[in-house]
Amino acid sequence: MSAQMYLITQQSLGGPEVLERVEAPRPVAGPGEVLVKVRAAGVNPVDLAVRAGHFPLLGEPPFSLGWDVAGTIESVGAGVTRFAPGDEVFGMPHYPQAANGYAEYVTAPAEQFERRPEALPAADAGALSLSGLTAHQALLGLGGLQAGQRVLIHAAAGGVGHLAVQIAKARGAYVIGTARTEKHPFLKSLGADELIDYSLTDFETATEPVDVVFDLVGGEYARRSAAVLRPGGVLVTAVGHNPGLTAEEAQQLGVRFEIVVVHQSASDLADLRELVEAGRLRVHVEHSLPLADAARAHDLVAAGGAKGKIVLVP
Repeated sequence: MSAQMYLITQQSLGGPEVLERVEAPRPVAGPGEVLVKVRAAGVNPVDLAVRAGHFPLLGEPPFSLGWDVAGTIESVGAGVTRFAPGDEVFGMPHYPQAANGYAEYVTAPAEQFERRPEALPAADAGALSLSGLTAHQALLGLGGLQAGQRVLIHAAAGGVGHLAVQIAKARGAYVIGTARTEKHPFLKSLGADELIDYSLTDFETATEPVDVVFDLVGGEYARRSAAVLRPGGVLVTAVGHNPGLTAEEAQQLGVRFEIVVVHQSASDLADLRELVEAGRLRVHVEHSLPLADAARAHDLVAAGGAKGKIVLVP
């Protein structure tokens, strides 16, 4: 009989209650793959959208969620020389295909993982990859953010936003963030230069023109954000299901509009590791919950308002 493990799965689309912990065979690393004993799995808004059927990334259930993981290499498949059992790693395995990250063990190609910096706790590393890659690819890839430029980041205290603030500061940008007043000290500690409480002030009248906007809210925020951009500026949104603007409309307004779709990138993952090692990037985990509490974790993400990320610990 093969070794067993616990994982979270769902048999139907729906609310958090469809998530259930079950026992399943432990996966085995194939050629070029590693088997990782998961120490933390990040919970992201995309997980909630896939679970409910709003974003049919994995088709119809049954399937298991989770793409953000950190853990320990348990074994390596044929041909793997980059890692050895005992190595600590983090990564975003298999995205956008099923990775089954809400589990005690996962397998994936070795190149989809990076070594975890010693200064980065496992729980924090489990929350870094998907959000960090999203911010990196939005700001530096699509946004082309350069030193000295001004960037406006919406929902700056959230899972992606708080990492985006730090990535932008590391690039040498002047960072403006929108967040409620009670989160301003947290964002100041991450390096934000200017903060706007969106519940008290219309952000488009509260700051000078910017070169790049990173929108993590969607809807009406897109058009309002376009009004803040300098001519030729770039608006990047991570809210693909409700972008609030089209590329053609943005062109008519004299700006560029992009939708970031996070993708695998070994070099971007290495950049995140280097920022952590240089002390320029840290991950804030607001809640760390047992794997069996996946439904509660989804409730917390859906409620919003949390600073940083939420992780599951097998």
